[in-house]
Amino acid sequence: MYPKHKKTLRSQRLFLAEELLVDDMIIQYLYQEEMLTESHLEIQSESSNRKKTLKLLDILPTRGSRAFHHFIQSLEKDFPWSKDKLLRLFAEDTESPPPSFTVQCGVPDHILPTVPTTQHLNRLAARLTDPYRGCADHPLAVQSQVLAGLVMWTQRNGREATVRRLLQSLQATDTPPSVLQQVFV
Repeated sequence: MYPKHKKTLRSQRLFLAEELLVDDMIIQYLYQEEMLTESHLEIQSESSNRKKTLKLLDILPTRGSRAFHHFIQSLEKDFPWSKDKLLRLFAEDTESPPPSFTVQCGVPDHILPTVPTTQHLNRLAARLTDPYRGCADHPLAVQSQVLAGLVMWTQRNGREATVRRLLQSLQATDTPPSVLQQVFV
């Protein structure tokens, strides 16, 4: 699910928990559209409708880029006012877009189409593993493993392993831009 979709759903969790009855058509529609698996149908065993809705809202962001669209479609028949509100809020948020992820990361435009250097990858591995420094017996071992993975990625993808593609992948994993600042300068 795209970050803007996640943000819209997160901002309306309590509203949706009060408004929706997910038991009936919503869960079945999402299952039909393969947004939910059989194991997700356990939502129906929750004790209250509010808990069912909150559980569904926890699952949806993990179900891919089409999950928001299908969730909106599931509201069409029985909860059109909720659908309209979510779409309105999403549109309002879209009108004033935040700076792009690459701008937030502080990566100069001329670096985006280039293949990251080993120095860049080493800095990135260090920044990505900072939170785990005190957790591991050998904190540099974690950094070395991350660096090895990044180097393999660049070797496998050749010229297509650009800084832009790397940033897109990191953005998809919800890596905060602050972690990436000063890496590619």
